[in-house]
Amino acid sequence: MSGPVSIFLELAGKACAILLVANEVRGLILTAPVFYGLYQAGGTLMAIWIAFCSLAGIALSVVVPLFAAARIKRLVARTTS
Repeated sequence: MSGPVSIFLELAGKACAILLVANEVRGLILTAPVFYGLYQAGGTLMAIWIAFCSLAGIALSVVVPLFAAARIKRLVARTTS
């Protein structure tokens, strides 16, 4: 691969890795109010269900970009080979 293109891909890969880490931290921060609300509600069945739905949404917002990054990485590796 030519020099400028490989340098750009390397920088883009590093930027994506940093953004993925930031996304993980964001997910951890977003779970704190969910657990606090569950604690305040006393653990009723409705509170547990709402907490589960909230945490599932947060998990999807964290996991889906990880799978997308892995697929893009495989695609880039396949096209550069």
